[in-house]
Amino acid sequence: MYSKLNSFGFLGIDAFMVQVEVDISQGMPSFDIVGLPDATVKESRDRIRASLKNNNYNVPMSRITVNLAPADIKKIGSMYDLPILIGILISTKQLEGNFEDSAFIGEISLFGDVKKVYGILPMVLKAKEMGIKNIYIPEGNIAEGSIVDGINVFAISHINQVIEHLKNKQKLEPAPIYKFNSEIADLDLSFEDVKGQYQAKRALEIAAAGGHNVLLIGPPGSGKSMLAKRLASILPPMTFDEAIETTKIHSISGFLDEKEPLIIKRPFRSPHHSTSSAGLSGGGSTPSPGEISLAHNGVLFLDELPEFSRQTLEILRQPIEDSVITISRARAKITYPCCVMLVAAMNPCPCGFFGHPTRPCICAPGSVSKYLNKVSGPLLDRLDIHVEVMPVDYQDLSSKEKSESSIEIRKRVIKARNLQIERYKNQNITCNARLSSSLMKTYCDITDSANKILKSAFEKMGLSARTYDKILKIARTIADLDSDEKIDSKHIAEALQYRSLDRKYWKNL
Repeated sequence: MYSKLNSFGFLGIDAFMVQVEVDISQGMPSFDIVGLPDATVKESRDRIRASLKNNNYNVPMSRITVNLAPADIKKIGSMYDLPILIGILISTKQLEGNFEDSAFIGEISLFGDVKKVYGILPMVLKAKEMGIKNIYIPEGNIAEGSIVDGINVFAISHINQVIEHLKNKQKLEPAPIYKFNSEIADLDLSFEDVKGQYQAKRALEIAAAGGHNVLLIGPPGSGKSMLAKRLASILPPMTFDEAIETTKIHSISGFLDEKEPLIIKRPFRSPHHSTSSAGLSGGGSTPSPGEISLAHNGVLFLDELPEFSRQTLEILRQPIEDSVITISRARAKITYPCCVMLVAAMNPCPCGFFGHPTRPCICAPGSVSKYLNKVSGPLLDRLDIHVEVMPVDYQDLSSKEKSESSIEIRKRVIKARNLQIERYKNQNITCNARLSSSLMKTYCDITDSANKILKSAFEKMGLSARTYDKILKIARTIADLDSDEKIDSKHIAEALQYRSLDRKYWKNL
């Protein structure tokens, strides 16, 4: 007997439909799975046999052939256990019915429990796109699956549940649709905790308002990490589309919390400096997302920047510009989104006190230059805003006056972002940092006085074309925070402050 059921797999953050065909014929007892399965898929035959036996279903002592079509795409994971088991029951006439409008996903234990799997969100989204009406998924994934409207999503904890439902003996109710509300995201950290550092906080506000990358440089204990960890708290709330795309990346990586199925807080990823280039960019035989993709629509924080290997840092250059990263392997070429705000922090020298107002630097001659040169010029050029974070003085540190909270700063950031969203609504970008050179001619309208200041700085500082663009983009953001249509001289003057540190520290680069 022959049966065919629908299931799904995923490649990158995109899902694809899998036809699970089961054929049971006479011959020597065997259980073969074809269609380019990986080792996990092949092991499903032992789980399915034990599960059928332990739940008093007939285990056919015949030749069982399972085909997972299309056969040219590698099938990974344990999500095909459930459709294969249902297909065997149909082929042996232990279950009857037409399930063309349904799909089945789930791993099965030896006792018949249906366990959660990775990548449910992209698979349910694809099922809806393909016109599937009913999809049966593990109970542990139901919160994630219920995000998708327009399809009946059923939670299954044991194979007997789905079998009784398909036999119309004990019907299941589809899960209620998840209600999206980005405003409920808690702000765990606030700029209210940061004493002093007014210039650094202003720079981060500008960065958040325009989506700019930031470099924080200063001695140990000055508050670089503290500032960076609070940047996400002033970013605008996630839109539903941003939340879906971010959640898809975390779903296929297995990092979703059952209680929080949709990521509504912007990600903050802070990999250790020992992270490999593959850990940062993504990789593996079947490429999985790296830290830069897991931070999509959020913040990627690289603390102790010079301690990362040169190879690892140089990998970031193209993804920062393009907002996507493509990983090529022999069997797959996968592109992951990585639209991130890159925030890097570093000491100015190995001992950390080069340029400190009160403590002398004890580094050997030449070691400061060698340390700074671990960060290449091209990477440094891609960090839009450079901020010197100096030690907090005692008066600010001991003050009982509360600093401005993240909620107040966030209001100004949202106002500036809304201006940008309206301005670029027909350009497929949402913030100033993503402006192309051609769009800058249209949207970076600059006054004559501002143009004179910029021209003078360009000639005296020997700025590159990329730095020129960065300064204009930053000035555009500062103007947006002031609700000004034109970029004025004060906006250019402030923007230039955030591009001078590479001349101070990397003057010989």
